[in-house]
Amino acid sequence: MSKTRDLEARLERAEQQVRLFQRVSRLMTRDMGLEGVLSEIVKLVRDFLDTDSCLIYLVEENELVLYASSDQGQQNIGRVRLRLNEGLTGWVARERRLLAISREAYSDPRFKYFKDLPQDSFEAFLSVPIIAQSKVVGVINVQHREPRIHSGGDMEMLSTLGEQIGCLLVLSRLKSPAASLVR
Repeated sequence: MSKTRDLEARLERAEQQVRLFQRVSRLMTRDMGLEGVLSEIVKLVRDFLDTDSCLIYLVEENELVLYASSDQGQQNIGRVRLRLNEGLTGWVARERRLLAISREAYSDPRFKYFKDLPQDSFEAFLSVPIIAQSKVVGVINVQHREPRIHSGGDMEMLSTLGEQIGCLLVLSRLKSPAASLVR
C-alpha cells in the first residue's frame, strides 16, 4: 500500500471514529431509557469494531450485572452477574485497567465460564472499565470468535467510549434521582 493510501485509510478510520463518538453523544441527549441507549451503544461498537459481541456490565450492589448485549438473544440481560473479583470482567473493574487478549481468552487463569454465554468460547477479548466520578461503575467487553490483535486506536476508542458511558450514567442519575447506578 502506498503512503498516500495508508494515510487516506487512517484518515477515514479517524473520521469513522469521530462519527461514532458523535452518535453516542447524541444518544446521551435523547429522551430514551438507559437500557435503550446502552443497547444502541453496543450495536454501534459491534459495527465499528466489526466484532462478534459487545457487552456492557454495570455495577449494582458490588456485582457486575449484564445490562446490554449486541447479541440477538437478550435472555441473559440482568441474569448474568459477577462479583468484582470474578472473571476477566471483574478483573478489569477491580484493577481499573484495560485488558486485551488476542487469542484463547478462555484459557486465561482469570477467566470465568458461564454456560449461557456463547462468548465464552470466543478467542479475542478487549475490555475497559466504565468510569464516572472517579469510580468504576461498569465494564464494556468486546469479543471476537477468531484471534485478533487489537490496535492501539481500538483500545483508545473503547476507553473513550467507557468514559462517555460513565457520563451517561451520571446524567441518568440526575434525570432519575432514585437511580442507584452511580453513587
